[in-house]
Amino acid sequence: MIVMIHELEYEMGNKTHSIRSSLIVKGEDSLRTAMAKTVGLPLGIAANLILKGKIKLTGLHIPILPEIYEPVLAELRKHAIQFEEHLN
Repeated sequence: MIVMIHELEYEMGNKTHSIRSSLIVKGEDSLRTAMAKTVGLPLGIAANLILKGKIKLTGLHIPILPEIYEPVLAELRKHAIQFEEHLN
């Protein structure tokens, strides 16, 4: 099982806000582990998108560009892997 929690606090105007995002992924068996789902699956999805020409970037990139992370996250949602946001 993988559990990730991101807690962000920010000020807008004179008011403090906070956002909490959480992700819980459970493994199914020794092949479909939580690590495989959260590390291997996104890599496989990105490779597939590159091969299909949906990601056209060349060279080495970290996934901070919308052209990379938006389609990968959309595909991960199909596999029920997504953060849930909670506003406080």
